[in-house]
Amino acid sequence: MNKINKLFILCPFLILGCMPKSIEEFKNIQRIDSLKMNIYTNGGEILYSITSPYSSYDNTSNTFKSNKTKINLFNGQKVKYIINSDKSQLSKKNKLLELTGNVEIKSKQEEYDKLNSERFIWDINKTTYTLLGKVKFENNDVILSSDKAILNSDNVIEFFNPVKYLIKNDNKDGIYEINSENAFYDINSKTVSFSSKDKRVRSKIYF
Repeated sequence: MNKINKLFILCPFLILGCMPKSIEEFKNIQRIDSLKMNIYTNGGEILYSITSPYSSYDNTSNTFKSNKTKINLFNGQKVKYIINSDKSQLSKKNKLLELTGNVEIKSKQEEYDKLNSERFIWDINKTTYTLLGKVKFENNDVILSSDKAILNSDNVIEFFNPVKYLIKNDNKDGIYEINSENAFYDINSKTVSFSSKDKRVRSKIYF
């Protein structure tokens, strides 16, 4: 029997040998179109909701992966924050939420407040949200930027070293800028405070 005939005989066995693994992987990962899911607390109150035009669920790792995600974070029965991102991952029995790519957070109460980052991480057992990579907060009055920030449940954003703070000036007479190690922005009171452990807070005024 020549080599070509041997190859034709072996091919079906090779294909059949690969099929169980492919079928098993397909069974483990389920495609979900138009995902709409609500997550509730143990007391029955809605915690957050997720919508996505395309998602997948991995049975093995118990993980949801979604594209073009929109998430509503609730405070009681009211939406507190609206978050959009390119991708999201919900894992650890719906207790760890990770967003990546063009993450944008908007406050439902303060429509002009906008917070952006490359990544968003929320351990649902905690009351803080971590933002990483090109973090930027902006409203009509100020711009704050850093590489890392934490959004607390009391609506205070802590920006980590190095921080840049810019006051907008509609009159264009000057721009006030401060560089410091840490900055805190209170969304409710619209106030900014600064702290620096090793270096002095530096400020510059441009006219």
